[in-house]
Amino acid sequence: MSTTAPNASPAPRGHDPLAALGSLPGVPDAVDSVRKAVDRVYGHRVMRRRSNEVTSEAALRAARGSAALSGADWALEEVRRRSDFGAAADALTVGAALRLTAEAGQLLSIWRQSPVRVLARLHLVAAGGAGASTGVDTARAADTAPAAGVAGVAGETVGRPRLAGEPVVETPGPEMPKPLIEAPLPPADEVAGRLDGLAELVIAGSSAPALVMAAVVHGELLALRPFGSYNGLVARAADRIVLVGSGLDPKSICPSEVGHAELGRAAYVAAFDGYLSGTPDGMAAWIAHCGRAVELGVRESTAVCEALQRGAA
Repeated sequence: MSTTAPNASPAPRGHDPLAALGSLPGVPDAVDSVRKAVDRVYGHRVMRRRSNEVTSEAALRAARGSAALSGADWALEEVRRRSDFGAAADALTVGAALRLTAEAGQLLSIWRQSPVRVLARLHLVAAGGAGASTGVDTARAADTAPAAGVAGVAGETVGRPRLAGEPVVETPGPEMPKPLIEAPLPPADEVAGRLDGLAELVIAGSSAPALVMAAVVHGELLALRPFGSYNGLVARAADRIVLVGSGLDPKSICPSEVGHAELGRAAYVAAFDGYLSGTPDGMAAWIAHCGRAVELGVRESTAVCEALQRGAA
């Protein structure tokens, strides 16, 4: 699905192209199911006293899940104990996922004003470029290309959308594993136009439920693969920003990345094919899949709450 044609004029003021998606068959039920699940975990008694611990654990599990989808399927305890995320592709991926999960919560206020700048910052952080972990000003960091990134990422490509002729290597490193998303890459000029269209949608806001907006942001970034690397990780981080910033999951305790990983890479790709089709049935299937992932993330955090209540975590 394209949020706008590459050379389309901005949508007329008051136009809400996402509103219709909220009424597709099965989507209202998915939205309602997600809302009830989220409300239940937020009502857990542990959340009244130890919500920061639940948030921290959810972030760790989200990073593990997102990395698993990108081919680095490490055990949770391995992610928890490791401090070295060196040159191997899987270690680079896990390190990038951890940095993105930590960074996403700091970008909420900027997202609604400048989503493209936030996406540039997310890629900068994922690629481990200059200032990625130093807390430097987000706008300045996104506007300045770093001198170098991690192994396999050309420094001049980090933190900006790809240009014509530039390749996309989803997971840099000596192994260069097969990418999860193998749909044809849109050309750079189309990427630029569709990113602008996506930004317009975010800035204008929508009456569509948060789940719908998050699914569209996630799907569109997977379709565009606007950066030279780590597009899947960035897409899932942007999904997280939407869910948190919308107020659906303000404490970031419902890690959809966990659910996507649990549902599996094959199911993720199949549901994404529905998004790419742009058909009502395909879009509904993608949104419902994203909703199920949130519910499974809720289940994970509910288990964390129960463990904390028992003193087991």
